[in-house]
Amino acid sequence: MQLSRDGLLRAYRAMRTIREFELRVHAEAQAGRVPGSTHLYAGQEAVAVGVCMALGDGDTIVSTHRGHGHSIAKGCEVGPMMAEILGRATGTCKGKGGSMHIADLSKGMLGANGIVGGGPPLACGAALSAKTLGTGAVAVAFSGDGAVNQGTTAESLNLAAIWRLPVVFVIEDNGWGEATSSKFATAGSIVERARGYGMAAERVDGLSVGEVFEATTQAVARARGGDGPTLLHVDTERFFGHFNGDTDSYRSDALKADQRANRDCLIRLRTLMTEGALAEVGALDAVDAEVAATLDEAVEAARGAPPPEATTLTTDVYVRYEGRL
Repeated sequence: MQLSRDGLLRAYRAMRTIREFELRVHAEAQAGRVPGSTHLYAGQEAVAVGVCMALGDGDTIVSTHRGHGHSIAKGCEVGPMMAEILGRATGTCKGKGGSMHIADLSKGMLGANGIVGGGPPLACGAALSAKTLGTGAVAVAFSGDGAVNQGTTAESLNLAAIWRLPVVFVIEDNGWGEATSSKFATAGSIVERARGYGMAAERVDGLSVGEVFEATTQAVARARGGDGPTLLHVDTERFFGHFNGDTDSYRSDALKADQRANRDCLIRLRTLMTEGALAEVGALDAVDAEVAATLDEAVEAARGAPPPEATTLTTDVYVRYEGRL
């Protein structure tokens, strides 16, 4: 199943929104207005958007420390997200979670996670719940390439295969685990590891939102049909350092320049649409302007919002299951 013209336009808007959001977060962090660390998703937009466009409202995702793009692609609002990152009471999590812990259960975004490999077990839990209750929902676990070497990920792959859970494991391989090249950290083939558990697995070009969408659509269909989990090993690019304080000196200027010039998923989609007569340059420029205006408002509102009151420190810690226990 390929993305239609309207689908490509929606993908472009979502990817542009993620890119602009991350550039604004970077600027706010550089100005000292962001408490704590941020891990920017710029360069990987086609992955989050391609995956989430293949999901329904009832499906769920679990994210990583680099989770802003996943949240936006799943429908979280950029205004509350920006406020959350700036530690404001109007934030998605009332300013208490920050960049690495954004969650919005109403959108099926079960949460970002500061623990490498922390997401796959949670996605298995969501998938088990869906299977037990017969909802037909699918869970997606986003992970980085570094997470495949964590025991939690191996255990999740094994469990998902044994129980034939409706879960899709999306491994975003940007080539780097913090400052270490993945070729020095990961042995063998990630796809073959997954196939060793008896599940479907394939490698996907993460610079093509269409290819990511098609691969995810097939994986989701398998999951909904009772055919169990799938792993997608998606090659992508990370434009910034690991986190906002990372000087990124371990990557050469030539490599980073090549990324921006030749391996930018947003430029690739824009070129595909304009050269393929799927959209006029002016129409895409108009989208860019609308997105920029939306982010202007989000940043201004976040800067002006109050921080959480000290009296709220012990609230939102535990869930109340009133009438259920």
